[in-house]
Order: sequence, then C-alpha cells, then structure tokens
Amino acid sequence: MEPDLVLTAPKRDLGDGFVVRRALPAPQRRMVSWFTFLDQMGPVTMAPGQGLDVRPHPHIGLATVTFLFEGAILHRDTLGNVQRIEPGAVNWMTAGRGIAHSERTPEDVRASGGRVFGIQLWVALPRALEETAPTFEHTPASALPEVETGVRLVLGEAYGARSPVKISSAMFYVAAALKAGASLKLPDARERAVYVAQGSLHGAVDGQLLVFGAGEVVLEAATDARILVMGGEPADGPRQMWWNFVHSSHERIEVAKADWRAGRFGQIPGEHEFIPLPDDPPPPVRYP
Repeated sequence: MEPDLVLTAPKRDLGDGFVVRRALPAPQRRMVSWFTFLDQMGPVTMAPGQGLDVRPHPHIGLATVTFLFEGAILHRDTLGNVQRIEPGAVNWMTAGRGIAHSERTPEDVRASGGRVFGIQLWVALPRALEETAPTFEHTPASALPEVETGVRLVLGEAYGARSPVKISSAMFYVAAALKAGASLKLPDARERAVYVAQGSLHGAVDGQLLVFGAGEVVLEAATDARILVMGGEPADGPRQMWWNFVHSSHERIEVAKADWRAGRFGQIPGEHEFIPLPDDPPPPVRYP
C-alpha cells in the first residue's frame, strides 16, 4: 500500500550546529490522529561546555511526549518536577489548563560534551480534557514493552501489548530500530504515520513522514533505520495551534497568551529566564 502523503521535514539550525527537523504540523497535513507536532532533535555531537537550553515556555491543551535515542535532557516544570530523561524512557507531560517547563542538557553531560538525538511529539487532548489539571509522568525504558527485537511500544496498544503510560485517547506510538532488510507491519488504525529518523526504508529516506489511511501496510528497511510509527482514531475535531498552545478554541489561546505575558503560569524552581511570546519584545535580563 502506497502512502497517501509523503512529507519532508525541513531543517532548522538553532545555533552551534544544533539542528531540528519539524515534520508536523505541515501545510499539507496539520494532524495525524491526535498527534499535532513532531520535532526531531539532532543527531548532534556537542563540544564540552555546549548544551541544549530550551528556556521556560508554556503549554495548554496538549500533552508533550519526549523520547531519546541518544543523550540526556533535564526536564523542570512549574509543578516542581525535576526529571532526567535518557534513551528509551518516555516523559509524558499533560499541559491541560496550563504548565510551563524547561529542557536543558544536564550539567555532567554539558561539562564533558556528548550526543543528543531524540523526538518530541505533541498530542492534542480530547476537548473534555483540554482544561484538566496539569500532570507529569516519567516511565523508564525497562517498563516499555519490547514487542519484538528492536521494536518498543512507547504509548497505547499495538502488537498485542499495552504501554503502561497513562494516555488521553485511542492512539499508539512505536519506536523501532530495524536492520537492513527487516520488515514491520503497521498496526491497524484509521490514521497512521511513519517517520524515518535515521537510515532509509524502501520508498523513504531520513526526515520523511509517510501518512497512511486504513489498510495493510508492511514497511521494509533499505538500510539500518530508526523509525517511529504513530496513529489511532481521528481526533474529535480540528485544533487551533499558535506557538506552544494547542486548543479547540482560538479565544482560549488568546487568554493563554495574556497569562504568559502576565506571568500567571507560575515559576519553575531553579529557573530565572523565560521565552517571551513571539510577538513580544525581548524581556529584560533576569538575575538570580
């Protein structure tokens, strides 16, 4: 079965050679099932003293899902959570009515330098849960089912297994490391996508997102490849997306903008910076 759509994620250099690729949203496709956003970080090797520094920023109406292939990231949020994430584990953060967080390279990794390679997804919350209380959950790699060699179920149900991560809707997310010549059949669903993070499949190279509808699909690896498989039922309606905010209501996003501008999302312990709204002037420098 051929894909309905093939998207190539554009590259963006954030400085110091740190490259991200954004596959969703795209002009041709805003969402796949409940997935509204897909960013690939790296792979990049950072010199000693360099690191990833995503300063505090807000979210509403969504859940963030962070999964690493290489490296480490330290998560902090306005609930007081401080969590290091390493390869194979997953961070699920429900923003709900509002949360802010930061993502930085841990100090020990920054001191020595090292690799970073991973994926962040955003999942739209069902309308009934868009204003739920924010939460954060970390699940270690050892708790995620390996459904076959190199194929790990990160979220939801697929291949006869269930991930322990508590999710908000009917979906699945699978991370697979395939050897050249290996094949993988996609789980059944009305909406599905495959992202090639590294290597190539027959018919797709790294940085491409393949979108499929219902029907049997068998992927074949042309080289050793890292891929992500995601999908599920269609979301319960379209979503508005502006900067880091996702919601069914444009008016609610305007409220979130005003709340961030006024500092009403709360303080992250240990942080003294923030990212301003894109249309606001840079903030004055804050000191501890």
